[in-house]
Amino acid sequence: MDDSMKKLQEKLIEVEIEGENLLLARQQLVENDRVRNGNRESLTALRRRAKTTKTSVRTPFESIMRDVESRPLVKEVCTTCGNHDSKEKTWVMFPGTDIFANIPFHAAHTILEKGFSAAAAIPFLFRRDSDQTLLDYEAKKLQSLVKEKSLWISEQGVLADRISPGVVRSMVTLSDKPKYVLVAALPF
Repeated sequence: MDDSMKKLQEKLIEVEIEGENLLLARQQLVENDRVRNGNRESLTALRRRAKTTKTSVRTPFESIMRDVESRPLVKEVCTTCGNHDSKEKTWVMFPGTDIFANIPFHAAHTILEKGFSAAAAIPFLFRRDSDQTLLDYEAKKLQSLVKEKSLWISEQGVLADRISPGVVRSMVTLSDKPKYVLVAALPF
């Protein structure tokens, strides 16, 4: 095999590997979204059970200002639990396992919202991938990886017969934040 054929073969192998990495990242992004949606649905079900919404429970400051003479000055109120009995037991199935646990209501929604700080103590029960903030971070990381791989594959000319590299580059570098601010002149 001559030198140009070896270079072509190496280039094709490199593009194929990057394409596989792109497909794996997209599949992981889909799986991550499934878990995030499951967490969101679980939190909604817990809020429905507690008969609260994200905005229906007053903040501690609102409580102070309304009932300043009749109650203690500081009363912490969980925005999910509200007036619901936070000690009431709730059945929870942990993601990735077949384990059900009967844990307090407040602990159940706290695990879903923020993760569980004692995860190291009971690693088989409380997995960190149920942490919503960690899932959001991983989703953003995977989205940037998908953009990077798509741009690289496009720049190699693999998609040139269907989409020009310039179009892919402009779509990948597109952002939601404006890079400039319009200032309107007010007539005086």
